[in-house]
Amino acid sequence: MAHEQPRLNLRDGRSIPQLGLGVWQVPQRATAEIVGEALKAGYVSIDTAEGYQNERGVGDAVKASGLDRDSLFITSKLRNSFHARDDALRAFDATMEELQLDELDLFLIHWPRPRQDKYVEAWKTLIELQQQGRIRSIGVSNFNIDHLERIIGETGVVPVVNQIELHPTFQQRGVRDFHKQHDIRIESWSPLGQGDDLKRPAIAAIAKKHGKTPAQVIIRWHLEEGLIVIPKSVTASRIRENIDVFDFRLDADDMNKIAALDDPRGRIGSDPATADFG
Repeated sequence: MAHEQPRLNLRDGRSIPQLGLGVWQVPQRATAEIVGEALKAGYVSIDTAEGYQNERGVGDAVKASGLDRDSLFITSKLRNSFHARDDALRAFDATMEELQLDELDLFLIHWPRPRQDKYVEAWKTLIELQQQGRIRSIGVSNFNIDHLERIIGETGVVPVVNQIELHPTFQQRGVRDFHKQHDIRIESWSPLGQGDDLKRPAIAAIAKKHGKTPAQVIIRWHLEEGLIVIPKSVTASRIRENIDVFDFRLDADDMNKIAALDDPRGRIGSDPATADFG
């Protein structure tokens, strides 16, 4: 099934598909099959990470797909305990071996781990790898404004993307202006609120109105908001359903009702200010 998917321009002159498949918590043994289903369904963007331990499955699926490499957009992320330069370089080499790629579309620092205080060194290493032509675009994940200000201030290089937790009940309105001012694209992880947001009556009512599923409504909301969205599924039918969102639009009333679901206390995952896992 072919889909005309929107792309968003990045500050480095490249662009990124606005919708992709996330593979967090997808078992390594199942990853190749699941990613293969996504590629058949029309996905061209796949988001993985060293910490997910399934990069090999992503690489196998890409290789088996027969798709032109330049038509795909592959993202991975640096493992949290490898922020020191030499560690980061070794970790990146391992990522490329697992993905079986010569060049990566986007590489992110997964978490800042401020107590470890090496995320600036990690950022400098990503800049170095980009300058070597091994990474096309570089960005971060789970960075708060103070983390962003520090890496920008110390290197002069602005990330193209910050991947953060964002869903209807945690809309991160307080950080969006900063990202817009610095031309940093926001990529939403846990975009469906780990399933909890699908149960909201307001979402169900909007889905009924458009003849769509709650998941499709939420994914469409991310797109309407100008966000990059990477829903995860391990079910072929859901994978196809999640990409079938380009034939309808949400109106102003729909958007207002979803905006009203926002709760600044709605965070599900860890707080980047204190998260310190390896």
